[in-house]
Amino acid sequence: MTKALPTRADYRFFLPIPTRWMDNDIYGHVNNVTYYSYFDTVVARFLLGEGAINLVDSPVIGVVVETQCRFHAPIAFPEEITAGLRVERLGNTSIRYGIGIFKAEEETASAEGHFVHVYVDRATQRRPTPLPDRLRQAASGILVTGIVDTNR
Repeated sequence: MTKALPTRADYRFFLPIPTRWMDNDIYGHVNNVTYYSYFDTVVARFLLGEGAINLVDSPVIGVVVETQCRFHAPIAFPEEITAGLRVERLGNTSIRYGIGIFKAEEETASAEGHFVHVYVDRATQRRPTPLPDRLRQAASGILVTGIVDTNR
């Protein structure tokens, strides 16, 4: 049984991202590595917009320990895309962010994936640290419960 593709309704925060000429590869579509840049951008913009992190002096920073992307349909410059974001798992020191990449106004995702951030103290960047209250509150606001592991 094939799972249905994620739709916009599966996500809670959205960010328009313009594709760029340099995003395309020799095959005429956005190169796979660029999707990870889109993932990083939507997570960072959400966290900054919520005041959950400060890039200069937050005592806690998130490091990516796991990432994955599945491709469903090609995207190419000059298409406009929207990145959808949700929190799939909220732990004591980590967050799993789910991301969907949508063409223009299409309802189904052209790509989907996730980032797992483990939050560590800035000074050592090694010791996992409990999520600060403001970060936990922001992440809770886009938490989607009942997400089944997306591995197929």
